[in-house]
Amino acid sequence: MTVNILFAGDVMAAVGRRALRQGLERLRGELTLDAVVVNGENAAGGQGITPAICAEFFSWGVDVITTGNHVWDQRETLHYIAGERRLLRPYNAPPGTPGSGWVVVETASGLRLGVLDLMGRLFMHPVYDCPFRAADAALAQRPADCPVVLVDFHAEATSEKYAMGWHLAGRVSAVVGTHTHVPTADERVLPGGTAYQSDAGMCGCYDSIIGVDKDAALRRFITALPGRAEAVDGVATFCGLLLQVDADSGQCRDLRRLRYDFPVVAP
Repeated sequence: MTVNILFAGDVMAAVGRRALRQGLERLRGELTLDAVVVNGENAAGGQGITPAICAEFFSWGVDVITTGNHVWDQRETLHYIAGERRLLRPYNAPPGTPGSGWVVVETASGLRLGVLDLMGRLFMHPVYDCPFRAADAALAQRPADCPVVLVDFHAEATSEKYAMGWHLAGRVSAVVGTHTHVPTADERVLPGGTAYQSDAGMCGCYDSIIGVDKDAALRRFITALPGRAEAVDGVATFCGLLLQVDADSGQCRDLRRLRYDFPVVAP
């Protein structure tokens, strides 16, 4: 049996949440989604995620929310994540970090899905454990009845992402990169049936610099002075990856890079 799994890239602020909701509505009008995984670490104004936003995502049929380096931007997440197994932080975080980076869920369609959240170290957080060894440790916990596993690798360097794709080729259903907010055109199925894309892109406003105000971001580059760049609103663009996976073997049979634009509708 082939199942449809949707992975949505980094949701950036309110416009990103709007893009996610409208993207889900459009896709569900075209096909059945057996599982939905979303990176939500920028969903709260570009900085972290809140319990209220998580509840909103779950009400839209999101099965698992992954994160990355902004997971702790909202203080309330520290307590919430300990009790909500569907909200993940990077698995290779230091020992004692609240929450978990690995989960197996049963979706509304009856699919048992494993999701692993990892964060890269190159240009990121060198204090985090090796993501490659962490991936091996997490997959050693995989139940025998869970062949379908999706990995969100939240990393900066394309080389590190490709390395993770090849490291896990044939062992997981998909390795999808996040963090750069720019969708890459390198989606493919690696040997052994592992889907790969270096970055799924951003759900947000692309009339910006990776989701924030262009002028403020430019000033920081030109003047080298600190300053806060606020998330912007505008055309809501949904970016993600649609996977067709064999539920018995866990191998990806086909994949499609998605990008939908939803203009602002005047009241």
